[in-house]
Amino acid sequence: MAFAPYSISTQNNDHHDIVSIAQDTDNLSTLVAAIEAAGLVDVLKGDGPFTVFAPTNEAFEALPDGTLESLLMPENQDQLVEILTYHVVAGEVMSGDLSDGMTAETVEGSEVTISLSDSGAKVNDANVEAADIEASNGVVHVIDAVILPPEDNSGY
Repeated sequence: MAFAPYSISTQNNDHHDIVSIAQDTDNLSTLVAAIEAAGLVDVLKGDGPFTVFAPTNEAFEALPDGTLESLLMPENQDQLVEILTYHVVAGEVMSGDLSDGMTAETVEGSEVTISLSDSGAKVNDANVEAADIEASNGVVHVIDAVILPPEDNSGY
């Protein structure tokens, strides 16, 4: 399985947790802002292990106009937490552990579906741009879309 190269500013991630890696990655700055607004920094700096499907800044920009701004408002923190925890799976799932059609339960409670093809891996409809970015408390896979929980679980 081939993934596009992705660079982060640190070479040794042994002491970098998931949040630190996101903070060190320019193209994940919107995710960092969302994690901070949701009050999830301490959780994602915790022991884990966690698997995080990390949407790029472009992924957040592709949301309908006003959506991100609305989610970042304090009164919408619950919805933001719901969406962000849909991007997190308990445990460390590396790309080599994936199989086509497998599902994984997210911290939010709903499942994501993994699909594999010659062009790469997908989480629901989001393409995996970079995989297996190891952290001290799990692993990060960078994706090109914000994935949303099923509508019966969230307001989105």
